[in-house]
Amino acid sequence: MATKVFINLPVKNLEASIKFFTTLGFSFNPQFTDEKAGCMVISESIYAMMLQEDYFKTFTKKPVSDAKKATEVLIALDAASKEEVEQLVAKAKQAGGNIYNEPQDYGWMYQHSFEDLDGHQWEIAYMDMSKMPTE
Repeated sequence: MATKVFINLPVKNLEASIKFFTTLGFSFNPQFTDEKAGCMVISESIYAMMLQEDYFKTFTKKPVSDAKKATEVLIALDAASKEEVEQLVAKAKQAGGNIYNEPQDYGWMYQHSFEDLDGHQWEIAYMDMSKMPTE
């Protein structure tokens, strides 16, 4: 059974992507970070590999999607509070990202979303399971 998750994302400018996500508060594992790839630590078992687009292409025979034109994946991360959701989205916008959806408040779940520099979509959500509807 798998114990770690690595999300691989193509990026046009690795240095800019590392700066963007560092500004949001993420760190990068230097063991797996070089001029072709950056290993962003999301949690103890979840990582996003930012791969320079030409390097990313060596792992697939299919064309690489342009995330600014088509959705390839939605990456959803949890947050500890509604305020943390808003803080992270605000940092993303200040760092050059785009807001692609208005915040949604379902009473038990609050989510807001941003696009990174390459157009990858990140959804940040706070869930209060004690308020989740039973039906």
